[in-house]
Amino acid sequence: MVPHLTTALIGPLLELEKHILRAQPDIEHWFRAKWQEHKVPIYASVDLRNSGFKLAPVDTNLFPGGFNNLNPDFLPLLVLAAQSAIEKICPDAHGVLLIPENHTRNLYYLENVNNIVTMLRSAGVNVRIGSLLPEITAPTSIDLPSGGKLTLEPIVRKEGRLHLHGFNPCVILLNNDLSAGVPDILKGLEQEVIPPLIAGWTTRRKSLHFAAYDKVASEFAELVGIDPWLINPYFGKCNQVNFQQREGEDCLAAEVDRVLKQIQAKYDEYGVSEQPFVIVKADAGTYGMGIMTVKSAEEMRDLNRKQRNKMAVVKEGLAVSNVLVQEGVYTFESINEAVAEPVVYMVDHYVVGGFYRVHTGRGVDENLNAPGMHFVPLAFEATCSMPNPNSAPDAVPNRFYSYGVIARLALLAASIELEDMQK
Repeated sequence: MVPHLTTALIGPLLELEKHILRAQPDIEHWFRAKWQEHKVPIYASVDLRNSGFKLAPVDTNLFPGGFNNLNPDFLPLLVLAAQSAIEKICPDAHGVLLIPENHTRNLYYLENVNNIVTMLRSAGVNVRIGSLLPEITAPTSIDLPSGGKLTLEPIVRKEGRLHLHGFNPCVILLNNDLSAGVPDILKGLEQEVIPPLIAGWTTRRKSLHFAAYDKVASEFAELVGIDPWLINPYFGKCNQVNFQQREGEDCLAAEVDRVLKQIQAKYDEYGVSEQPFVIVKADAGTYGMGIMTVKSAEEMRDLNRKQRNKMAVVKEGLAVSNVLVQEGVYTFESINEAVAEPVVYMVDHYVVGGFYRVHTGRGVDENLNAPGMHFVPLAFEATCSMPNPNSAPDAVPNRFYSYGVIARLALLAASIELEDMQK
């Protein structure tokens, strides 16, 4: 069953969806050409926001950790996409070493790892899990709530290759975003590491991703004949920020004011009565940490100690010095009266499913990636690559097709972003 979804629809979004549906053949042809030009990340997830007048990505994760939240009915699609990805990376792949996050107590995350293992094994690949934890000195089994079991094994480096006992893998697959830095054991390997080490938060910056997305969105908007703002959030950035020492306040206040004025001009153009807001967040990092909603430049100057402490550090206790100021996109989608936002998952360049992130305690202008959230799978009636032009733009397959298009634009931006970082 498709989850019951309530969306506050305003004209421009329906018009946007009509443009996308009418242009489907051109869009798919355009994407096929782009995938020939650019190397696609093996997997990614994209957080979208649907405001009823705008549909845009707000975050792109290259180490997705929610495969356990996908609809299990779409495992065959996952397997086909994984086969395509592995064939490109290592055509004679006989073994993949999966390196996860160091979350041995987070059983939800480990269910995600188990789903990735299932996907790869179903694709005909021998996969084993190597742990970076120093306490894993022998094979260690962990029972999962689903009834599955994972075995973590110690990694051994021999010259330029990583091994497990009796296992010499072709490819190293990371499901670890390297927030704590790149460990020496992963540096200078002969084996291909995917995603590449530069995709980790040690080096990656959200501002670089959205700069790449800005170019992709502009080209796509010209292709289908729309205003690029309808699919693209404005943004700015500030470096050398120290929230606890109150350094960088002037830069942050100025960027907040600039982006808010840009948004207001577009709201005036489209007759949107909502109040503009921005999301201020760490330029690197994940897990919904270091994020706040801001509606005026003065708010940035008036943060209390608790707010400063919240913004000062992210995952692994890393200090925040680079900050993204991103246009806030309202989410007017809800499930059972709880605020919701779609998250789309891709393997290779295929959309393989997704879910709604739902939060009963958050508002339409707040970050939903926070404690108390839950997930409702996007139980597609058909894959979101199969719209029905005879149905209304907001019919389930059509809305999900639009989600898939915007998510693939973000995936393409990630491809370009990584290429630019390697130059």
